[in-house]
Amino acid sequence: MDVPDPHPPAIWWLRRDLRLADNPALLAALAEGPVLPLFVSDPVLRQGAGRARATWLAAALVDLDGELREAGGPGLSVVEGRPEDVVRRVAAEVGAGTVHVSADFGPYGRRRDTRVAEALAADGRSLRATGSPYAVAPGTLLNQYGTPFQVFSPFHRAWSARGVHGPAEPVDPTAVTWVASEQRVPLEDADADLLPFVGERHARAAWQAWLDREAEGPAGYKRLHDLPAPDATAHVSKALRWGHLHPRTLLADLAGLDGEGPAAFARQVVWRDFYADVLWNRPDAIRSPVQPRFRDFERDDPATSGVAAARLDAWQQGRTGYPLVDAGMRQLLAECWMHNRVRLVVGSFLVKDLHLPWEDGAAWFMEHLHDGDVASNQLNWQWVAGCGNDPSPFYRVFNPTLQSTKFDPDGAYIRRWVPELAGVSGKHVHEPWLAPEGLPPGYPAPVVDHKAERLEALERYQQVRG
Repeated sequence: MDVPDPHPPAIWWLRRDLRLADNPALLAALAEGPVLPLFVSDPVLRQGAGRARATWLAAALVDLDGELREAGGPGLSVVEGRPEDVVRRVAAEVGAGTVHVSADFGPYGRRRDTRVAEALAADGRSLRATGSPYAVAPGTLLNQYGTPFQVFSPFHRAWSARGVHGPAEPVDPTAVTWVASEQRVPLEDADADLLPFVGERHARAAWQAWLDREAEGPAGYKRLHDLPAPDATAHVSKALRWGHLHPRTLLADLAGLDGEGPAAFARQVVWRDFYADVLWNRPDAIRSPVQPRFRDFERDDPATSGVAAARLDAWQQGRTGYPLVDAGMRQLLAECWMHNRVRLVVGSFLVKDLHLPWEDGAAWFMEHLHDGDVASNQLNWQWVAGCGNDPSPFYRVFNPTLQSTKFDPDGAYIRRWVPELAGVSGKHVHEPWLAPEGLPPGYPAPVVDHKAERLEALERYQQVRG
C-alpha cells in the first residue's frame, strides 16, 4: 500500500515573475516544502506574442533554467498545452495540493486563472495568488466616491498616500528542494546574442550600474529622461515587463535618495500602475477607445486605401522624411526598444499627421517591442490619440520638427539611427528638405506636410468634440 508523501511539492507557476528574489508567490510555495517551478507554454499566448517578445521569453526561460540548475535543482519545467489542462495534470502527477502564482490582472489572464482554479478545485486542489507584478495592485485604489480613478493626478496622490510594501525576503535557491515534472519539454533555443541581456541577474546588475551613475543616473533623471541621445534612462521596462525585477525593489532602492530625479522615476512606476488599473476596470480598452465618442472618429484605413497603406509602411520602416520619427522607428526595428519621448512623437505622427488608427500603431509596437505590455502599450496609445483615460488633448499635435530641435538639439540621436543624415550639418538635420544642397542621397522627402495635416486633424476632432 502506497503511503502518501507527508511533504508533497507545491507548484510555483511562473508567468510574469521570472525571478527568484522579491517573489511572494515563490515564498508561499516554499512554506509548503519542495517546489516545482512550472512554466506553461500556452498556445493562446504563443499565437499572440510578437516576434520580439517571443524571442525575449525564450532567452529568459533558458536563463532562469540555468539559474535553477546552478542551485542544484533539475531546472525549470516547461509544459505545453492549455493551462487548465497542464496545471491540473502536473498537480496530479506530483500530488501538489496548491499551485502558487503572482496574480494576473490582464483580461486574458483573469479568464485563464478562473478556468485553472475551477479545474484544480474539481480535484480538491487550489490556485493561490500571492503578490502581483505591480507596486499597488489594480483594483486597490478607489476615489472618494468608491469608483475607479479616471485621471492620473488624483490616482498618483492616492497611490502615494497608501504607500508600497518593501521587498519580500530573499531566497537562497541552494537551500530549496527543487523538483521537476516528467511532462516537461526541452526549452526552445535562445538567441545567443540576447542571452547576456536577459534575466534577473543581468537586470539587477544593470539597475545597480544605473544607480551608481552620477550625472546620468537617478540625480539627472528628471533633467535628462526626455533626451534620447544621452541614453540616460534606466532601461528597466523589459525587466518590469518580464518580472526580472519587481517595481517595489526599484522603489526601495530609490527611497533613500534625495532630489527630483528619484521622484520623477517613481512617477513613471505610478503611470504603469495607473494603466494596469484602468485596464482592470475597462478590459475593452485593449481594442476600443475609452471615450465612446471616438468610436465614430474619422480615420484613414490602410486596408482600403492605397495612400493610407503606403503611409503606414513609411512610418513602420522609418521612411517618413521626418528625422526624429524615422530615427525612433529604426531604433525600434534594430533594438526592439524605443526611447519614451520618441514613442510619443512617433505615436502622435501616426495618429494626427497620417490620420491612421492608433490600433495599427499599438499592434506594430506589440510585434516589435521586447517590453511590450498590453496595459501600458494600449493605453499609452490611447493617451496619444486623445481617446483614453486622462488623455493628451486631441488638439495637442506634436510638431515633429520642434520636438526634434527641443529634445535632440544637436541631432546626435538622429544621426545615430538615420545614417543618410550623418553628414547633414547644423539645424538642417532636423529639416533636411531645407538644406541648401538638397536632400541627401537615399533619404525621402516628407511624406506629408505637417502644417496642413495638423489642420486636418483638428477639423476631424471638431466632429467628435464633446
